[in-house]
Order: sequence, then C-alpha cells, then structure tokens
Amino acid sequence: MKETFSNLKRVYKKYGKEYKSSLVKIFIFSLFGIFTNICIPLLSAKFIINFTDSKFEQAIYMSLIILGVYAIENIKILLIRKHNQVFRRGTVRSIQMSLGREILSLEQETLDSNSSGTFIQRLTNDTEKMSRIFTNGMVIIIKFLSAIGSFIAILIIDYHMFLYYFIASLVLTILNYVKNEKVGEKDREFRKESDKVAGLTGELVRGARDIKMLYAKESFMKNLDERIIIQNEKNFEMRNIDMNYNLFIGYIKMILEFASVLLLVALIRNNVLTVAVAIALYNYRNTVLTNFMDIVSELLEECKNFNISSDRVFSIVNNKEFKKEKFGTDEIKKIDGNFEFKNVKFGYNDTLVLNGLNLKINSGKTYGLVGKSGSGKTTIFNLLNKLYNVNSGNILIDGKDINNLDEKSIRGNITIISQSPYIFNMSIRDNLKLVKNDVSDEEIAKACELACLSDYINTLPDKYDTVVGEGGVNLSGGQRQRLAIARALIQDTKIILFDEATSALDNETQSKIQKAIDNLKGNYTIIIIAHRLSTIVNCDKIFILEEGKISDSGTHKKLFESNKYYKQLCKTELFEK
Repeated sequence: MKETFSNLKRVYKKYGKEYKSSLVKIFIFSLFGIFTNICIPLLSAKFIINFTDSKFEQAIYMSLIILGVYAIENIKILLIRKHNQVFRRGTVRSIQMSLGREILSLEQETLDSNSSGTFIQRLTNDTEKMSRIFTNGMVIIIKFLSAIGSFIAILIIDYHMFLYYFIASLVLTILNYVKNEKVGEKDREFRKESDKVAGLTGELVRGARDIKMLYAKESFMKNLDERIIIQNEKNFEMRNIDMNYNLFIGYIKMILEFASVLLLVALIRNNVLTVAVAIALYNYRNTVLTNFMDIVSELLEECKNFNISSDRVFSIVNNKEFKKEKFGTDEIKKIDGNFEFKNVKFGYNDTLVLNGLNLKINSGKTYGLVGKSGSGKTTIFNLLNKLYNVNSGNILIDGKDINNLDEKSIRGNITIISQSPYIFNMSIRDNLKLVKNDVSDEEIAKACELACLSDYINTLPDKYDTVVGEGGVNLSGGQRQRLAIARALIQDTKIILFDEATSALDNETQSKIQKAIDNLKGNYTIIIIAHRLSTIVNCDKIFILEEGKISDSGTHKKLFESNKYYKQLCKTELFEK
C-alpha cells in the first residue's frame, strides 16, 4: 500500500490537481452511501417485522421511506458518474499529453530498439488504468467506510456477531490479498506480451501495402499468430489463477454465511437476541461479508493495475528504463547557417561509420555529398540534427558546440527532406500548419508555388483541404517530396538537407524537384545527398565521402577532371540514361 500512496501522490500532483473540484464533489456525494448502507438493512428489518405482525400501514410507511432513500441514492450515483467522467477525461488527457512529450524526448536509438507497441500500450491502456484509481478508488473507499459504519452498528447491537463478522471479513481479506499478489505477477508478464502484439498490429496496418506486394501475408500472420498465442497463454494463466482463487474464496464465503446463520440461531435460543434483532443482523451480512469482500477485492485490483501502469509510465517519464535526449542551454537567436564537423567518430552497434570526419559548410551555399551506400551520408544528417550523439569529436553550428545548444537552436533551424518524407494523415493545409500553427493562406500558397506543387493542388476538388492519407499514401513520391519542401519553406529553417530526395523519381518529376531546390538557393544553406549526380552538378561544392572521411571536394567540373571515382559515377549515370 505504501507504493500505491506514493504513486497516488505523485500522479495527483502532476496530473490530477487541476480537476480537484470534481474529485471533492465525488467525495461529498459518495458520503451519502455511508448513510444508506447503515440505514437500509435496519429499515428493511423494520419493514419485515411490521409486515409479519400485520401492521400494514406502518409497513407501507417504512417501504416509502426505503423508496425515498433509494431515489436519492440514484440521483447521487448520476452526479458521481458525471463528475467521474470530468475528472477521468481530464486526468487521462494530462497523462497522455505529458507521456507523449516524454516519448518524443527519448533518444532515437531507444526508439529504434523498442517495439512501437511498448509505447502505444503505455500511452493508451496504462494511462487509462492510472486515472481510474482516483474515481473508482474513491468510490471503493466510501464503500469501505460504509462497511465500517455497518460494523459499528453491529457492535452496538451485539458484540458476538461483531467479533464473528470481523474475523470472517479478515479471513476473506487475506485470501483476496494473496490472490491479488499472484494475479499481479502474471499481469506484468501479460502486459509485456501485449506490447509486442500491439507493435506487430501497428506494423500490419502501416506496412499493409508492402506486406501485400511482398506476398508476405501468410508469414507475417504466422508471426502475429505466434505472438497472440503467447499473449493469450499469459492472459489465461492470469485469469486461471484469478478464477481458481475466486472459486475457493466463494466456497469459504458460503461456509461463513452458513455459520453466521447457525450463530444467530444459537444466540436466539439462548435468549441473547430477539428474532427481530437477529433479522437486522442477518441483513448486514451482505455489507460485511459479500460487499466487504468485493470492496477489498476491487480496491486491491485497482491498486494492482494502478501500480503496474504507474511503473510502466514513470519508467519513461523518470528516465528509468529508457534514455532521453540531452540538450544544452545555449540559444542561437539568429542563425547564420554555418556548421562544421571536427574529427567526428560515430558508429552503430560498435560498427564505425564515420572515422575522423572533418567537414566545413558555409551559410547560404549549396553543397553536394556523394559516396557509396553505407559510407555515412545519412548519418551526417542525423548527427547534425542530434538524433544521435557522436562517439568523439565535435559538431559546431555557427561556432557553438551542438552539445551546448538547446533543442530549438538545432531542430528549429534544420529541416531534413528524406527520400520518403513522412506525411501525416491530415489535409495538405494541416500538414503544413504542423510546423507553423499561425501560417496564413498566402504563406501556404507561396510555399507550394516555390515547391512546384500549387498546380497539382488546384486540380483537387478540396484543394488544400484534401486529406492525403496515412504516410501521404494518396500522393505520388514526387508530390510527397514537394509537399515536404513546402513544409520546409513554411518552417523557414536556415539549413535544409536533402537525403537522396530524387533517387526514386522519374526524370520529369525530378526536374520539378530540381526546380524547387533551385528556388531555394542563395537564401538557405543546402546540402544534397545525391544518388543522381544531375541534382548536384550546379552545387557550389561537392564532397566525396569514403570510409567515413571526406576524400575529396570541389566543383563538379574539378572533380570530373581530377577524381576517378567521381568521373566513374558520372559515366555510370550517363550510361544508365
């Protein structure tokens, strides 16, 4: 319970305090339940006595009182549910928004090495279970207090039955605690498997097109089926323990209820209790045995779910299980666009990619970058954007070490346009507004014009309000590229990096992309990783990357005349054409 209180305090302060008024109202309305739980058994007993003694008028009067109490109880339940929804919706939103930001703050290497399901489950399922304890838990606590009130009433009536009901409730509580501990162990295992299934399910939807084209449906579904089987086995183990314990506890409860009848009969025969009082005490059995057992079981279940979910969420928030990105505090208010790599070494999984790279880029110039596949071209872009941290060496932006700069100074000034830029399942307008929420229609139109996209957009029935589908599936490769360029123009970053942006496009589309890039020259620092050398022939300077280092540099003309590797690339491309 200490863990639960600690987590409750932390979650309430961080996420739920804003909705305190709803929680207070739930508590106030729930207090009425104490009154009804104490009074209803007494009123019911009184009704039975009057009815059996043929005092029908008094019996009707008593039933009207019971009816009135239940009517107020139903109104109370409605009010509790309304405020319950307000609190839970607000708290879930706060937790999910906070967790979403934390996930986006994780190191890219961490995101690459974990299934997306790990984060999806925690962002959706676990946050919901965390918020539930505040409302459900409060109702359970009120029920618990009501049960305590019933115990007090029993003690006032007869201490024999109080001792019996107390011991019986204690036995049931201990059994439920043991059950909860056993189920909790299996629940943790089940959720880990659920993360894996959620990750594969997400890949099934996102990668459906590729799965179809690869004719990999059966093999993928077999993989998914294996994961689901393991998940179901863990769920079955958990549910099996729960059901077996419930069956055992159910039998114990029936025996205890039967024993309570025997004890009441013995007390009546020994003139300790009257029949009327015995009926009243018997009517309390549901509150102090069945209801009390259910209350304890529900409370333990909520605490278990809350603690497991809290641990999974806070393992991200508190940097326990997953590493977060680290940025400095220095800020570049007005960037020029110069950057430099000084003796940079970097590798993935102990495989060195960049081996003492030295590279200097001047603002306002356009550069080309060529090299064999795996030579580290894309890695340079990733390091400049601080998606990964260098093993050694330094990266400078406008003379300042990248490790000392804040996130805005780096990513707010750099745009990477990849071969397959990610386009979100929104309208064209909303995709562009992502990088600048207050962008005007005039700015959008101008950016799309410069990106050579406006002619296409104007042919669409909904124009800028056309939804492009997940990943921009309703757009061609060239249209996605040009939309990404328009997005970069609206973001207005000083540095724009093109990562083989035209390698998979036809010549006509490539010429449009090339025109869009030409529209940017002079105003931005541009680097183009080129598979097609025609994209970079007009660059101010071209770098050749070999074995993790710059082996040569110069203009297209100079390299063509003096560098055998570059000349061979040019001839190969010409031959391909």
